Amino acid sequence: MRGIRCFLCLIVLVTCAFAADTPQPQSQTAAATLKPGLPNMVLITMDTTRADRMGFLGSKRGLTPNLDILARESAVFTRAYSQAPLTPTSHASILTGTFPQYHQVLTFPIPLAPNMPDLPETLQKNGYSTAAFVGSIALDSNIGAPGFNRGFDTYDAGYTWAGFKPSTRYQTVERRAGEVVQRAVTWLNKQKGPFFLWVHVYDPHDPYDPPQPFRTRYSKALYDGEIAYVDSSLGKLFRQLKTLGVYDNTIIAVTADHGESLGAHGEDEHGIFVYDETIHVPLLVKLTRGATKGKRVEDRVELVDIMPTLLGTAGIAVPEKVQGQSLLGLIEPDTPAGAAAAKLWKDRGAYSRADYGHLSFGWSTPQALRTGKYLYIEAPRRELYQDATDPDDKNNLAPSSAAVADTLSLRVKDFLQATSNTDKTPKSKMDEAKARQLQALGYMPTRGDSDFSEAQNGADPKDKIKIANVMVRVNDILQNERCGPGVPALKKALKTYPEISMLHFFLGGCYMEALDFEDAVTELKETVRLDPIFTKAELNLGRALMRTNHYDEAEVAFEHVAKASPNDINAHTFLIILYSKADRYQDVIRECKAVLHYLPDNYGANLHLGQALLKTGDAQGAIAPLQLAITGEPDKAGPHGFLADAYQKLGREEDANRERAEAKRLASNASNPMESAPTNQPDDNMSQ
Repeated sequence: MRGIRCFLCLIVLVTCAFAADTPQPQSQTAAATLKPGLPNMVLITMDTTRADRMGFLGSKRGLTPNLDILARESAVFTRAYSQAPLTPTSHASILTGTFPQYHQVLTFPIPLAPNMPDLPETLQKNGYSTAAFVGSIALDSNIGAPGFNRGFDTYDAGYTWAGFKPSTRYQTVERRAGEVVQRAVTWLNKQKGPFFLWVHVYDPHDPYDPPQPFRTRYSKALYDGEIAYVDSSLGKLFRQLKTLGVYDNTIIAVTADHGESLGAHGEDEHGIFVYDETIHVPLLVKLTRGATKGKRVEDRVELVDIMPTLLGTAGIAVPEKVQGQSLLGLIEPDTPAGAAAAKLWKDRGAYSRADYGHLSFGWSTPQALRTGKYLYIEAPRRELYQDATDPDDKNNLAPSSAAVADTLSLRVKDFLQATSNTDKTPKSKMDEAKARQLQALGYMPTRGDSDFSEAQNGADPKDKIKIANVMVRVNDILQNERCGPGVPALKKALKTYPEISMLHFFLGGCYMEALDFEDAVTELKETVRLDPIFTKAELNLGRALMRTNHYDEAEVAFEHVAKASPNDINAHTFLIILYSKADRYQDVIRECKAVLHYLPDNYGANLHLGQALLKTGDAQGAIAPLQLAITGEPDKAGPHGFLADAYQKLGREEDANRERAEAKRLASNASNPMESAPTNQPDDNMSQ
């Protein structure tokens, strides 16, 4: 262990380094930089962008001339760290100023809880016009990031899904940076008062596909080409701010949600590990009228610090729940606020975590703590590295320095306890359409609702990273070529990794797409055997079992899903079908009510509820749901016929005759006059 001669000295260093790791009260530093009037604010988040590609952070690749110009007028934070290597989790930390264990947006599409502090909402309440322009469905509030539109007057996402093909990528799942910036500029041109603008560019995310001339110029390094293209697009935004005459009075913060491994530590992309390749991110903050020109801050900072910093520039009180700290004192070290910040920031730790591997594959969640001169990673096989002498994190000191690792492990646990949220946040609502859309971006579906306390259970991701890489490649094949050519790739991968439940899940989905339900049952049964809490797999298994007329087994599968994920509408819907088939009307009533709890206007659930109540002798109770079914689908004859039966049983002859006549009229125009939805079979196109 180079550089350490005295074990006792090491323990003292580690202990002192954590003096500021526990969340501290907000430091009031805004007065040092506050200018007359409210400043405009622009927040730019670059997806999947490594710090080592930035010229202003020392890169010699020449990718970021526009950002480098901005950096000369900004405070550059050389050691800024993301809280998670996943888009929704990291952005939730940026917008709320809280750690992942507090906001609990650990993957797609967990809603951002309405009781979380929120940067745009806070600014909106203080007189700002607010707008967001996001570059992919990963942050579309209707798809990957529900609740993220809170506080925005304009939230420009609105991706239209009509099935994914590689040729339609830039219409269905993402937009190029140039279009995102143009939409933002159009909005900017109409602003009169103080504004807050968030621009999210997605391009550096896989697949690396820069437009010309960047594709040719960086043909051997397409990831670099994406970053050069993003820089070019952002340059247009900066020039427009100057053209409008608002640049000098605009705070600009630029960062990345996370980086990209590019093969480091065996990880091809991101989401699994918490090393610097995915956690060290660029961060620069330009204040108004040159106040930050040429400043560099070497202190370790976090993305949770952005929110209180921006609020501080406008003199707006920081919400009590915010866990980050304002960076304004670090920007102005010679002021009283700066002196206070220096004391607060001395050897301050930076915390990160990666829950994606746990939620998608059942592995443990690695947690990183950077403090003093160490990077410590809490994992089944814990890791300890020295920053200065081992920047590539190759020499794990944890086995030989157990006491140091023990101290750091205890600090991680204490920090986690101090910053966690005991409130239950809304669960992910991953329906079929959302799963397909997010899979088109390369993200695996979650296995089911996993208890937050189980994050340290499971295999060490270091032992499973090859599996994650295989899943990325297989998913790319499925998205680019669909299941035809994908089946051989899946079978080949399964010969090497038969224990990967997700491979069986994908293969079962391909068999479903080909209407080969017998083979689908085989693969999906194996998926559930390997991963019993993978509710989406068990839902698909139930559908395949229905297609093969194994109704009793399908019923068991759907009951398991409904119990594990009560908000899964599909499970309840299929149980309605099966219970109706077996004349189990009390069970039908229960499942209909479960659906209507989430979707009170659902036609099929109201229709089946009315029918079941009629069958159990509750004609009066049947009227309301049947009327709701008619409201939802006024051109269908079925509900009118059942409503006529209800009125007949209640002795309301005139009402019964009216409804019967209406049913007859509608039936004369329909090929299936007494249809009852939902149907008794699942959708033929149901695959992954």
